[in-house]
Amino acid sequence: MIEELEPIEAVLQSADSGPEETARALGALAKLLDPDSNALSRQSTQMTEQIFGRAVNLVAELRSDAESVELGDCLIAIARFAYISGQVLNGLEHSQRAVGVIRRFGPRPLLRKALSVLGLLLADSGNFAGAMEAYAEALEISVQFGDPLAECAVLINLACALLSAARYGEALICLKRAVALCESQPEGAELFVFLRGTALSNMSIAYLHLEDYAPGLEAAKAAVVALDNPTSASRRLQRVIAEAGYVRLLLQVDAANEARPRCEIAKRIARESGLERAELEASMAEGLCEVHAGSVDVGLSRLSRALDQARVQKGQLREVLYAMVQANELANRHDAALMYLRELMKHTRQVRQEHALLHHRLHLEALQRQEEARAADTDTLMEHREVALIDKVVSEAAQREALKARTEMLERVATTASLREDPTGLHPYRVGKLAALLAQEVGWDDETVFMVELAARLHDIGKIGIPEGLLVKKRRPTAVEIKLAQNHVLIGAEILAQSNVAHLKMAEEIARFHHEHWDGGGYPFGLAYSAIPIAARITALADVFDAMTHPRPYQDASSADDALAAIAALRGKQFDPELTDLFRALVLRLQREVGDLDAYLAQAACESPFIRARQKLTSTLKGFSDTHPIGRR
Repeated sequence: MIEELEPIEAVLQSADSGPEETARALGALAKLLDPDSNALSRQSTQMTEQIFGRAVNLVAELRSDAESVELGDCLIAIARFAYISGQVLNGLEHSQRAVGVIRRFGPRPLLRKALSVLGLLLADSGNFAGAMEAYAEALEISVQFGDPLAECAVLINLACALLSAARYGEALICLKRAVALCESQPEGAELFVFLRGTALSNMSIAYLHLEDYAPGLEAAKAAVVALDNPTSASRRLQRVIAEAGYVRLLLQVDAANEARPRCEIAKRIARESGLERAELEASMAEGLCEVHAGSVDVGLSRLSRALDQARVQKGQLREVLYAMVQANELANRHDAALMYLRELMKHTRQVRQEHALLHHRLHLEALQRQEEARAADTDTLMEHREVALIDKVVSEAAQREALKARTEMLERVATTASLREDPTGLHPYRVGKLAALLAQEVGWDDETVFMVELAARLHDIGKIGIPEGLLVKKRRPTAVEIKLAQNHVLIGAEILAQSNVAHLKMAEEIARFHHEHWDGGGYPFGLAYSAIPIAARITALADVFDAMTHPRPYQDASSADDALAAIAALRGKQFDPELTDLFRALVLRLQREVGDLDAYLAQAACESPFIRARQKLTSTLKGFSDTHPIGRR
């Protein structure tokens, strides 16, 4: 393959190459890098890494006039190669560039492909908001062009992102639509059979989380049939994942005898795949099965070995720790279950905090490049004509816009965290606006009020570091679960402290202290009275009111009047007395003056690309039927 690469390099590095020659060379490079090509799969890992590195350098050194459809296709191939080889961050930049190039030069179906790859890389690196934005647009294009294969692939990838964000109901709508599309294709369409099995497997996982076991078992049974006789390593992995999900569902209905043969199938296929992840999935399923069957020591020993392996590999550590918690709870070893739950909390916190800060840093670097480009343009402009002085009002407005831009990625993280309890993602915006209005009532100046609104939107950003299971339970959480979930205030404060954005001290204080109580009965430090920063006291009122007046997984919504009455009862206990009086008067006045209070408080969300993507996605999903029965083939 090096021999094939050398003439491509010669063309792309030559200053004499014309646009047509360059385009042909880029097309050849894209084919050379295609991860699905037999030629590439026959190369050694070292050789493929060498080819990939040289291709990246070639693309980076291209002249600016080389942007074309062929370049976009080549960038997609580089990004896919990076994803499959585990170099997610290396692929991210190329996938983003691919989307930009194809928006300008390429056809819409190719843009769908670029967006799908970008979604994979964003999801894999922890940017679920960005992934859902990419998938929402890719889905819209797939539907527009009536491409069932593309639509199925996008729906399954989108569903995986939604599952990661604990949006199980929305994931099921996507997956049911994918299954229906696959079943509408002619018999024997092999790729659609595989996609159907993959969709059914993910459906079973969604039902497992929702504790709706009957449809979950039906989906799991259909999945293993559809994924029968896998012929490649990746398809064997998918079959093992389906079998493991089937085992977990069978164990939930006390069918350990039926689960045992599924474990044996998973073990055999995992060995045939040669993939460590497949063997880990099979080991987890077997360990849980043994604990359920009464072989507690054997099962826990097997899970412990899987855990040791996962601690080295890292990728599956979260899933194995969760299995250890379940197994020890089942064996009535509650101290051990709590120990593994704490490790799960620590791991989730570290990974998601690192991901949040990574994407925030990448966002700041992109803004810096834009600012440098604008500065260069301004310098050129000033050489040709005089530039009027910018007055103070315009300068302040520009500063506000700059700060909003610098906090945009943090805002997306906070919104993603809120999705587990509020599917609209509007909770942070309503709380931010209500807190800002209360700050205005206190008499603060416009600039500080603006800062309160931005800062209060980030109050629950730390929930990104809490495992989904602690936030989406339909039952009331236990005392231990509540204690662990309370760590979100410290996680959030730490993320904001490390964000390297000036003026976020207030946001850090709000995140850390908005659950402190006026009488000292709150957390994390038991502060009381004026020791609690006033911005946190303001946000606490807005947060509790909004949480009470909207449904949560474990509680129904209260009316605004009932919420205000409950807040009044906590005056001087949980809430600052003076602020409580101002807040109640403010809400009563808003109810009289603005009509739809929710719509008024959430107006700023219209500026968020993520919220717009969520609304577009919701509209698209509403058009899908979620009543299609699971077929049997």
